[in-house]
Amino acid sequence: MQPMKTEISTDVQKAVELLSAGEIVAIPTETVYGLAANALDPDAVSKIFDAKERPHFNPLIIHLSDAGLLNKYVSEIPPKALDLIAKFWPGPLTLVLPKNKVIPDTVTAGKSTVAVRVPAHPVAQALLKRLDFPLAAPSANLFGQISPTLAEHVKKGLDGRICMILDGGKCDQGIESTIVAFDDDGTVVLLRPGSVTVQQLENCAGKIRFRTVNNIDPEAPGMLDRHYAPTTPAFLVEDPVQYFESLKSMKVGLLSFGPMDNLPANIEGLFLSAISDLQEASANLYEHLHLLDSLNCDILLLVKLPDFELGSSLNDRLKRAALSEIELKRHLLI
Repeated sequence: MQPMKTEISTDVQKAVELLSAGEIVAIPTETVYGLAANALDPDAVSKIFDAKERPHFNPLIIHLSDAGLLNKYVSEIPPKALDLIAKFWPGPLTLVLPKNKVIPDTVTAGKSTVAVRVPAHPVAQALLKRLDFPLAAPSANLFGQISPTLAEHVKKGLDGRICMILDGGKCDQGIESTIVAFDDDGTVVLLRPGSVTVQQLENCAGKIRFRTVNNIDPEAPGMLDRHYAPTTPAFLVEDPVQYFESLKSMKVGLLSFGPMDNLPANIEGLFLSAISDLQEASANLYEHLHLLDSLNCDILLLVKLPDFELGSSLNDRLKRAALSEIELKRHLLI
């Protein structure tokens, strides 16, 4: 790949022109920044995989400006999908549905289904409404690394690989969309937890099934068990205090839900919410992980959040980003 100058800009029309010419552009959504291309152009979509170093077996999500366009790209919409669309679109919910032939196999990793959503971010909406094609867009980062919630995060990871980042400010949801599919009996199946919680899904569509890990042939993005990871070795823990003595010779980054007092001098601590608010924690999660990863720590400790509602989705991201507590004990020989 030939290096190129990467520009951060708020010029929506320039993004329209680049995308219409078959180029890739990083765009804001309410979840995370996405790396977008014309979803109907296999050559443009291939540039996403090249820039991200993403394996081609991992399918992409297509983004529409309006639910009214859905029938152009999918062949069937189950009744419960209609209920979820009415409740959550535009918004951070992705539906996996049987695709029409117009969607290239490059987007779907050769599968007969396509993942679709309608983003709520005003800049994404302004862009999509000026285009006559949907956008394929995974997160705008190198494959497996921390997702970006600021334009600066995108540039840190993809500088020289893409020509434009459309700046829409900080992503207010802060983690990727929830992804669901539908079994043959119409039951909703959770493929990736996200900003729309299990409780919200069940309140709308009844009891759901879970199928959230697949390392061989994923049905949707975000199903690999190792993902969203910092470059610094990270471990997910319940109670970090018990490790402080063993880690006193190291520089340690600590990410917790709320403030922690009296931290040892060798520990750089960040907390996700001063008021123990899960939505605030979600908005800050990746931004704080990026910051901790930039501090040249020897190790990161990521503390589990309360495991309910949105906290369960955040714990899913931390689990995929970090090694287990058992691995930490092996690392420290305790």
